[in-house]
Amino acid sequence: MKYPTSYVDRCLRLLRAAILALALLACALAPSASQAAPAGPILSIQVDGVLTAPSFDYIRRAIQQAESARATVLIINLRSEGGVLRDARVLAQEIAQAKVPVAVFVAPAGTDAGPTGAILLSAAHISAMAPGTTFGSPYPLAQIDASLTQQTADLLMDSLTQQIRQWNEAQGRSTAWVDQAVRSGAIFTNQQAVAASPPAITMVAADQAQLVAQLHGRTVALAGGAQATLATLGQPIQPIAPTTWEGLRMLLAQPTLAFALLIIGAILVSLEFATPGITVFAGSGAVLILVGLAGLLMLPLQLWALAVLVLALVALVAEFVTPFHGALAVVGIVLMVVAGLNLIDPAQAPGSGVSLWAVLGLAVALGAAVAAAVVLALRVRAKPAVTGQEALVGMVAEVRRPLDPQGMVYVDGALWSAICQDGSAAVGDHVKVVGFHHMQLIVQHLDNG
Repeated sequence: MKYPTSYVDRCLRLLRAAILALALLACALAPSASQAAPAGPILSIQVDGVLTAPSFDYIRRAIQQAESARATVLIINLRSEGGVLRDARVLAQEIAQAKVPVAVFVAPAGTDAGPTGAILLSAAHISAMAPGTTFGSPYPLAQIDASLTQQTADLLMDSLTQQIRQWNEAQGRSTAWVDQAVRSGAIFTNQQAVAASPPAITMVAADQAQLVAQLHGRTVALAGGAQATLATLGQPIQPIAPTTWEGLRMLLAQPTLAFALLIIGAILVSLEFATPGITVFAGSGAVLILVGLAGLLMLPLQLWALAVLVLALVALVAEFVTPFHGALAVVGIVLMVVAGLNLIDPAQAPGSGVSLWAVLGLAVALGAAVAAAVVLALRVRAKPAVTGQEALVGMVAEVRRPLDPQGMVYVDGALWSAICQDGSAAVGDHVKVVGFHHMQLIVQHLDNG
């Protein structure tokens, strides 16, 4: 059966129109490559001091919370003084792979984010710095073990260089600085970073509020090729506070504090040896030593420096059980200073050592405590032993046989013959021992003492 040509043409036109309508509908319904991020919360955390495993765990939890809340952006306010590079690289991978935009903000003015800051800024979807801040290190970001072959060292450097380049290229940032920073070391100010072409960081902001304002409408690339356009205008900032346990761990993992607790504990234990019987010194000192050690063990330590520190503590304790009168204490303090200044491995945690001024201050305090303890011990040894009747002078005795003026009193677990120098006393009265004559105590009424 044949259809008229006009009928066939009309059917073809209708078919083409239907196909075109379906195509337009599909385009309208398909998600665009760059879509506005949902109006989720703006979350923020503050990380201070040396970045250690507890700090990275806190940041990791914040990322997970931001993903669960479908946050518009997570802002990591970084006020770092160095950190553990190995852990920083692991965290940087997680930041780059986060399902929500993550901004790393180095602030306030004067903050030096150091080598860990360089790594975290590179991995972040938005890297921001306050005026007067820096990142980088005078030493190579790739701290290579000297025992490795040159070929292996080159491979490790190439791997880190490529990774940092990829992170920055994904966000359209400059990578011209990466090779120098990884292989020989370099420090960059916020002015140098933003003046590069293209800029090495996303933006400069005076504070967090200005940062949020500048983020509005900015598009960032997320993992897997997805993109998100930020809508931050008028949204409140919700801080994510560390838990009590996180805060305690981060505090104890600060090298200077952990070292100080250890040395103060040693001072208290030394005082216990000088004044035996006052167990509060020994108990408190032991607790501080254990807490300080717990904090130090969360850091990359140089084993030889840790061994020197143990020798220093042994020398200080030995000072009070041997007749060296300060010689061992001097040796212990010198060893303590050497150990304190070299305790943290600079290859694994550059910029994270114990403060020089803290070490010197603790050395002076320890020296003063040891000197005072030695002087006190020598004075005690120089005093003649007080025994027998001499030890009873000043004690309160109970009258067991009437003093008229002679009788019997009970003092220090024994009965003594006594004479009352100011009258008489009945059984049960309490009198004070003021002297002795031969084997007889001399007592008087308490109201006359």
